[in-house]
Amino acid sequence: MTEDDESHDRADEWEPDDADRSDEPAEAPCPYCKREISEEAVQCPYCGCYLSAEDTPRQPKPWWWIVGIVLVVLLLLGYVLRW
Repeated sequence: MTEDDESHDRADEWEPDDADRSDEPAEAPCPYCKREISEEAVQCPYCGCYLSAEDTPRQPKPWWWIVGIVLVVLLLLGYVLRW
């Protein structure tokens, strides 16, 4: 192998420059507000939306569901106890 072949082989190798070695994570647009956020973000710091359904906190059931269930149970108990 000649010296020219070795220099040509080294030129073909990709070496990252300083911009590629950044410690900052890559950015991507928020699917809701379209502002640039970290790709590693769980929640958008600008609009507050969660980026995936798995990360969204579980919402409690509305109070009217609980009241409705209690009323149905009371009506059923009243009906059964009259027998």
